[in-house]
Amino acid sequence: MASAAVAVTAKAASGKRAGVPSWVWALPPVAVLGLVFLYPLALVVQQSFRPDTGGTSAQAYGDVFASAAFRQALGTTVWLALGSTVGCLVLGFFLALVIAFVPFPGAKAVARFVDVFLSFPSFLITLALLFVYGTVGMANGLWTGATGAAEGPFQFLTTPWGVLLAEITYFTPFVMRPVLAAFSGIDSGQLEVASSLGARPARIVRQIVLPEALPALGAGGSLVLVLCLNEFGIVLFTGAKGVTTLPMLVYSKAILESDYPGACVVAVVNVLLSVGLYGLYRVVSRRAGA
Repeated sequence: MASAAVAVTAKAASGKRAGVPSWVWALPPVAVLGLVFLYPLALVVQQSFRPDTGGTSAQAYGDVFASAAFRQALGTTVWLALGSTVGCLVLGFFLALVIAFVPFPGAKAVARFVDVFLSFPSFLITLALLFVYGTVGMANGLWTGATGAAEGPFQFLTTPWGVLLAEITYFTPFVMRPVLAAFSGIDSGQLEVASSLGARPARIVRQIVLPEALPALGAGGSLVLVLCLNEFGIVLFTGAKGVTTLPMLVYSKAILESDYPGACVVAVVNVLLSVGLYGLYRVVSRRAGA
């Protein structure tokens, strides 16, 4: 009797759930998404069409697009993102290759550290580089102590090359992680057969390892490109003079110049670029099986 009652109750409950349209269950997550993300984004877009003089106008877009500061920031953002991505791909592939195929003590610990490194904030890596290569950092301190010079030779950290180094240092593990996963799926028998037939390591890497890693490199590179495009902390903490990226331009216009419509225009452009690149990342990731 009790089991029959429970069965009837369960059937009734399932019948009620079945009677509810599926779109009703989608309302709560859509409402939360709209409130915490889409609504603020809509406000940014709206503000970009609201000049300080009042009314609605696209004048802010014309002013921003015509300014040399915007064009320079856009160019700096693109070349830093592309340069960092290329550097991360080359360094990430090489380091993953060493960890996966060159036996050495602690290889598994290093691979685990890559996962931990992904959780570090970007400014932490930048501060570490400042301690080593900053104007009063360790490297310059050793140089001035040994030579008696007034200052050390390592002054590149406050230049675009310093930003590039910091971004490559921080984002390389984002490439290493998917590449290491791809390497784990390579049949070691193929490598042993190729080696026994006299193939040199460079040829094995070029003809066997690299083709297997290409989808993972594409996925990791696409992700790094998106992240570098929006990086703010590294540029800010290096204190690089004359290095203004799109996120830095948003900060400058909003906080320093109080030009909120102009800041919103730059933010909209940055979002559009990010969404486009994220779409590319998703396409590449699906093809890579990530």
